[in-house]
Amino acid sequence: QVQLVESGGGLVQAGGSLRLSCTASGIFLSFSVMGWYRQAPGKQRELVARITRGNTVDYSDSVKGRFTISRDNAKNTVYLQMNSLKPEDTAIYYCNDENFGYWGQGTQVTVSS
Repeated sequence: QVQLVESGGGLVQAGGSLRLSCTASGIFLSFSVMGWYRQAPGKQRELVARITRGNTVDYSDSVKGRFTISRDNAKNTVYLQMNSLKPEDTAIYYCNDENFGYWGQGTQVTVSS
């Protein structure tokens, strides 16, 4: 059974930092393009960051320069380091195995002003 489990969300003040983790079981993330997505209340889910198998990264304009996506294949985990957080970053964050279409359950990030 394949599972992606996100963790690391929480409540933080504007300007603060959080690191999200996405750990997989039943599948090797090293084989996949991995994405972090987020969905704010009343809005569509949007791509935040993506990392390829060769560790090429891409970011949405709204997070570029503040967020960093990385992977640790030995731990079968993908990370999202989020710095200089803003209230508009508040959302549920999901990781996605873009090759096989697996999603995690999401982790809530709330940024207070």
